Amino acid sequence: MPKLIVLGLLAGLAAIAALTAMPAAGKVPGPNGRIAFTRFDPASGGTVTYTVNPDGSHVQQLFSRDHSEFPHWSPDGSEVAIFCCDDGMAAHIVNPDTGGFRELAPTDPELEIHCGFGWSPDGQRLACETFGVTDPTRNGVYTIRSSDGGGLTRVTSNPGGDDIPGDYSPDGNRLVFVRSDANGPLGIFVTRLNGGGLRQITPPGMIVHAANGGGSWSPSGNRILFAARSVADYRLAIWVVNVDGSGLRQVPIKPACGGAFSDPKSTSCFYPGWSPDGRKIVFTRISANGTQENIYTVNADGSGLFQVTKSGGASQGDWGSHSLIR
Repeated sequence: MPKLIVLGLLAGLAAIAALTAMPAAGKVPGPNGRIAFTRFDPASGGTVTYTVNPDGSHVQQLFSRDHSEFPHWSPDGSEVAIFCCDDGMAAHIVNPDTGGFRELAPTDPELEIHCGFGWSPDGQRLACETFGVTDPTRNGVYTIRSSDGGGLTRVTSNPGGDDIPGDYSPDGNRLVFVRSDANGPLGIFVTRLNGGGLRQITPPGMIVHAANGGGSWSPSGNRILFAARSVADYRLAIWVVNVDGSGLRQVPIKPACGGAFSDPKSTSCFYPGWSPDGRKIVFTRISANGTQENIYTVNADGSGLFQVTKSGGASQGDWGSHSLIR
């Protein structure tokens, strides 16, 4: 099983804080609705998926049949793709209103397919992290239909490596993803859906956090969010870069994210994603003492930090347009 899935299932707070390497659904402009997130359940040893209003009210369990992780809202807010049931080999699509779900089984027995990272803007396709079972030259990003799991289409090729998809661009023509080789993450890349126009948009040597997936594409189409370390012995912070690789900067959240591991007041911030209106960011933050991991939101300029969840163990937030619960 790829290390992304294993880490998501097993990592506790300390492990997450120490990660150096290992998604959000393709945003289109829309109203800010509910946030989907996961919470670690110590009793069962796994993660459970919930939804919550951005003000922290009306926390509801999304999926109760088994452990689940990596929730990603469909662009219209009507469904959530999750990984569940100790089975990364299929996408599971949940109706947030009824709790009903459907499973998209893999279509090629020679591929290990993990689908559900990013939705196309029209909601018709899902991006997949894919490995050749016996042939590593087949590794790369593929896409499938969200209706029935068919229409398997290759987007990237990374023989012997790992390409983890993030979002589609809002116009549906490109994908952002993080590429890794045997030595770890190489950076954030953008490609057209036909595999052309491949471009690395983070500078060589930047320590990108691959467990967050391949980046969150802004609804305006011009910026990409991701988590990275400024240096190896610093904690994770949230960064933004233009889609052409220019304008790289750390989002100036206060109190600051990042900082040296040796600093007892330093905190990690990761799993960033845009709100549907593009004005805010949802992310996970670990407290300075490493005991609390919660969902936060902040304005896109780094101001207005707000803690959404309170009880700890919460991560993998994705902000959808599903109607708020009043």
